[in-house]
Amino acid sequence: MLYSHVIDDALDAKVGKHGLPQASLERELVRASAALDKFRRWKADGTLPLLSLPGTHDDLALLKPHAERFARFEHVVVLGTGGSSLGGQTLVALKDLGFGPAPGRPKLWFMDNVDPATIAELSARLPLARTGLIVISKSGTTAETLTQFLTLLPEFEAKVGKDKLANHVIAITEPSDNALSRIAGGIGCPILDHDPRVGGRFSVLSLVGMLPAMIAGLDVAAVRDGAASVLDPVLQASDARGLAPAVGAALSIGLAKERGIGTTVLMPYCDRLGYFGFWYRQLWAESLGKGGNGTTPVRAMGTVDQHSQLQLYLGGPPDKMFTVVILDTAGQGKPIPPAALGGDKSLAYLENKSLGDLLLAEADATAATLIKNGRPTRVIRIATLDERVMGALMMHYMLETMFAAELLGIDAFDQPAVEEGKILTRQYLSARVSSTGRRS
Repeated sequence: MLYSHVIDDALDAKVGKHGLPQASLERELVRASAALDKFRRWKADGTLPLLSLPGTHDDLALLKPHAERFARFEHVVVLGTGGSSLGGQTLVALKDLGFGPAPGRPKLWFMDNVDPATIAELSARLPLARTGLIVISKSGTTAETLTQFLTLLPEFEAKVGKDKLANHVIAITEPSDNALSRIAGGIGCPILDHDPRVGGRFSVLSLVGMLPAMIAGLDVAAVRDGAASVLDPVLQASDARGLAPAVGAALSIGLAKERGIGTTVLMPYCDRLGYFGFWYRQLWAESLGKGGNGTTPVRAMGTVDQHSQLQLYLGGPPDKMFTVVILDTAGQGKPIPPAALGGDKSLAYLENKSLGDLLLAEADATAATLIKNGRPTRVIRIATLDERVMGALMMHYMLETMFAAELLGIDAFDQPAVEEGKILTRQYLSARVSSTGRRS
């Protein structure tokens, strides 16, 4: 395993009345075992291509020429929202924490909102003649992405000319006659097929996440290999006990049912997992929040949220489950020499310690404090963070979400409430009076 997964401190034997009884965990795991045959069937008959991606590398070779061409730009802008953006952002954060890309690679900008001020700033600041544009919409009808695209197209055309516009654009959408494919076809740019059976929030292992990651310089085969290291044991198992994703799902759903734990907090102690928290939040919320079911995911960050949320976590209502993700950072960073302390005895605890030492100590202390205060807490530990580990963590949470959906008796892959909002948005926009005084 590329990570360890310990739930002992989320059980009542360790944290008391707010923890889950072992017997209840076992009952949920027996129920989770019934999903194993379904997952195998979904892979075998092609119902869920997600389950075949970790063992597939041929498609990565087909993406390579596109990635190499876009890697020659100074900047690459990715237009997409939700799952079309968050997976790529999570992977790229392994190479770029905001201070710039890896040497020889372009800066990737993920534009996942439609604030006009932000898009205007992008157009004004970036050298569009040296910028590539990737447009991602599974359906090809996402209003936000299409509006971004149609807003930026004239800006790009003005800088590069109509005859070269196609060299700056790649569209990713399902193979159908949709708005995005028609616009992209009119430009003459490459149109890459988004498998319609891979939902956006589960698409990170597809070209949606792999293409930006390749452009950023990641080893995407290693991402998939890491995912396979988690998926393969699940597909080979006859019993869910001992499978970390199933255990995590059984714990979360059991706590919700028996202890009223309606919030699940993910708190990584690693800046490179910052976007991972946002990716998880969408995955869990949009997959499970149906028919009155689901728990509310909260993205927290250590050590930042020790100073903004921890008081609530410890002294507020006991309605939360915590997952603390701890990277072994012991000894990382330059140690503080004794002379730098200036003889101040109150700082003696920092002598010869590094930032990595402090980060690890705070992570362990937070987990211990949560447990001491009776808060159900599981701990995921990783020795390092690279492409394989990131792939493993992402596969873990996709499977945990799928197991949780099976335990709740819901479909993890639809989003009826979101679709309702999209329909109303189009109606409101159509009814709005235009600046000319006419109704559009």
